[in-house]
Amino acid sequence: MLGRLIHIRTTQEVAAGERGGHRLRHGGDGTVSIFGLVLGVAATTNDNATVLIAGASGACAAAVSMMAGTYLEVETDLDEARTFSARLASEVERTPEAVVDRVAGRLKAVGLTSVDSALVVDLIRSNPTLLQGVASAMTAPVAAETIESPLAHALWMLVADFVSAAIPIVPFALMPVPPARFVSTAITMLLLICLGIGRARVGTRPLARTVAQTVAIGVAAALAGVGIGLIIAHAL
Repeated sequence: MLGRLIHIRTTQEVAAGERGGHRLRHGGDGTVSIFGLVLGVAATTNDNATVLIAGASGACAAAVSMMAGTYLEVETDLDEARTFSARLASEVERTPEAVVDRVAGRLKAVGLTSVDSALVVDLIRSNPTLLQGVASAMTAPVAAETIESPLAHALWMLVADFVSAAIPIVPFALMPVPPARFVSTAITMLLLICLGIGRARVGTRPLARTVAQTVAIGVAAALAGVGIGLIIAHAL
């Protein structure tokens, strides 16, 4: 019985951790978008300054946008958790039997026997503090204490996204545009391969297919950037 309860709580905490990992992996989005941008510009000019200005401006804008979005998302999660906790405390005080019934239903849903469920229900029915704790652990979308600081998470996302977005730009700061195109493509593909391997391990997905999907996204971004760049250049 205790194992079942621990499983419920652990599942919620793992879900919170996965949300953090999901935000961190958004750094790959910055790499892909800026890769498409710099290749699109580089396809129409051999001027390093033009490519660097476009790439750096895009990387900064994308990183700040990601930081702001992450801050608002984490803050919303935290507000939701706090609101749920306050609403649950009020419900335990006003209609404790409704909370007990909800907990009993959750216990049944996870496979506890009627005898085990009855033992838990009898225990929490006479202890409002324990009732609130068990109900929160079993029904809350995520516990407030498992949510990181919105500011800390946003700043980490800012750094991670900017660094990943800067990778396709660096070659254009170190060498002429023609060879930089190939070097930027090579290092970006290598990064995407590593990202694909990471995705496969985290999600226990087929390695080859996951890597191929991740690299294909980068190739599609490059083709889109080059295509629109050439179209506009020929149209002007």
